[in-house]
Amino acid sequence: MKKVKLTSVEITSLWGAYMNDTAIYCKFSHFYSNAEDLEIKSLLKKALNLTKGNLNALKEIFIREKYPIPFGFDIEKDVELSSPKLFSDIYVLHYLHTASQIALQGYTINISLAVRADVYSYFNECITQLTNIMREIKELLLLKGLYMRAPYLSIPKSVDFVKHQSFLTGFFGDKRPLSGPEITNLYSNYQRNALGVATLIGFSQVAQSKEVVKFLLRGKEIAKKHCQIFGSILTDEDLPIPTSLETEVTNSNTFTFSDKLMVFYVTALIGLSIGYYATGMAMSPRRDIGLKYVRLSEEILAYAEDGANLLIKNGWLEQPPMALNRDKLAMEE
Repeated sequence: MKKVKLTSVEITSLWGAYMNDTAIYCKFSHFYSNAEDLEIKSLLKKALNLTKGNLNALKEIFIREKYPIPFGFDIEKDVELSSPKLFSDIYVLHYLHTASQIALQGYTINISLAVRADVYSYFNECITQLTNIMREIKELLLLKGLYMRAPYLSIPKSVDFVKHQSFLTGFFGDKRPLSGPEITNLYSNYQRNALGVATLIGFSQVAQSKEVVKFLLRGKEIAKKHCQIFGSILTDEDLPIPTSLETEVTNSNTFTFSDKLMVFYVTALIGLSIGYYATGMAMSPRRDIGLKYVRLSEEILAYAEDGANLLIKNGWLEQPPMALNRDKLAMEE
């Protein structure tokens, strides 16, 4: 039977999954070693086992394909497990919730593009396991009174249709109330930025390089600004905003995560944010909201480029799967 090669999409999905999981394993390991809440510690143990299993499965695929296993991140070099607690258990639980949401979205895209049976099976198993642990995370957030539900909407008396172009306006005159999709994206983007603010505060405290500290502090201010913008739109409509997490960062300034891991993590999240903002813009018919997403996207694009340059400058950026340079091959003797 003829062996089917991995497509560019499949190998890129597997490569990206391995890189992300090695970084996550380092972070979860430190969270676990410092967790005090037994229920949260139990969830972290499950998350660690899940991540370790994923990495072993990915290695098997790379070995079968004779494809170089990515270096990624190392538990011995990129995290100090004995360092003091950097984030509270409350932060960790919120982090688990957001990280599982992001991972599930990524797995869904990967499985939709996978063709080869083993790759499809891998991502299908990832989704199954992740949805199970995500349910446990949500239940624990609810049990501890930490889950802040998105705003409720009143039930309409009947089905209605948009009748005027004013549905699209938002710069002058009366603005219509926010639609459900607009609220969903504004609320979710506020939550992600609020977690980002706390994360960047913690990272900046333990970063070793002054250049990295400066980069992280700039990111913190950007995330704060974006929270203010999303929050002001919601509060103008008398809608609640999510809880901030700045107070869930300890005063530790001891080496915890490597600068390489922290810059990689922040830069990767910026890339995801660009996608979330694009979705928010596409689902916001009100022009004033769409324009805000455009402006904020431009700001984080510039920040993402600075992060990539920092990774390259320090030799931290691992090259992803690439197409052959045919012109270069043609010139070689």
